[in-house]
Amino acid sequence: MDAVASPSSLPSLEMEAVAGRLQRYFQPVGKDGSTAKKPTPSPLKKDDNNDDKTSGEDSTKKEPLKFLTWNANSFLLRVKNDFPDFSNFISAFDPDIIAIQIMMRALSSPPFRNYRVWWSLSDSKYAGTALIVKKCFQPKTVFFNLDKKASKHETDGRVILAEFETFRFLNTYAPNNGWKEEENSFQRRRKWDKRMLEFVIQPSDKPLIWCGDLNVSHEEIDVSHPEFFSAAKLNGYVPPNKEDCGQPGFTLSERKRFANILKEGKLIDAYRFLHKEKDMECGFSWSGHPIGKYRGKRMRIDYFLVAEKLKDRILECKMHGQGIELQGFYGSDHCPVSLVLSEASPTNSRESEIST
Repeated sequence: MDAVASPSSLPSLEMEAVAGRLQRYFQPVGKDGSTAKKPTPSPLKKDDNNDDKTSGEDSTKKEPLKFLTWNANSFLLRVKNDFPDFSNFISAFDPDIIAIQIMMRALSSPPFRNYRVWWSLSDSKYAGTALIVKKCFQPKTVFFNLDKKASKHETDGRVILAEFETFRFLNTYAPNNGWKEEENSFQRRRKWDKRMLEFVIQPSDKPLIWCGDLNVSHEEIDVSHPEFFSAAKLNGYVPPNKEDCGQPGFTLSERKRFANILKEGKLIDAYRFLHKEKDMECGFSWSGHPIGKYRGKRMRIDYFLVAEKLKDRILECKMHGQGIELQGFYGSDHCPVSLVLSEASPTNSRESEIST
């Protein structure tokens, strides 16, 4: 059990207090994947597990069924400026698991008393991830790397891997491809994609649910303006390999590698599984700045990918933002994306037992 990080159990705080006290509750992840000091959670109160009544719906669930992923893009600012609207959204959707991808080393504790949080935080203003889970659905193990090594964090805190009773849940924040053939651009992304491919093809007795900001738009239908993104350049630079040309996240090389990961990992893109047609209003998870050449330019780079054996249980996968004015983005340039699964049927459960 030493692979399970201690969850934060801090009580709800006023938002200004949260913003002012963030750095007291975590140590960032170093370049070598280590932490200077393990975060120390506040002790549980005697009535901590009893203060919030489990809803009738939750008491009948045997496993988490409602999921949410969001690149909060400077969560500290979200806490200060956009928290009330986001809090209302969470209350309405009532997810069992929330996967956050964050920047600016900012997350201490969720403001919801019936959730607990695991985090892997970056040592820079980029990356970092958090996993927020209802107390009634606590994972069996939590790792902060793809190798399932205790106490090791991925560089920049880009991975949280949790194992539940019936499935594995992976939250990742993929590195941006960048614009050039450099160590922190194309080379870094190629290494990341190679590791993800190696991970998804590993045999496991539990199906995978993988979500997060995957920083790639799979097909032309996944961007608002394919020609614009295909021709995008930074300061006129043209990579020597034509498959590396274009907007990071929409280069042909990235899209091919992503397609191979889906194929070899036997993974289903939950949103595209349900939504076959292009939706210019609500079909994208990232939107360019409302002012400038990227106004109205949008991409779908945030995903829920599920194992093929789970595809018949997909009830809903939804982008919660719409329009070029970033409605439903809660101050980020990414909107939340949700997934809802049906309960496992006895037949599916028996098949899973047989397969193991």
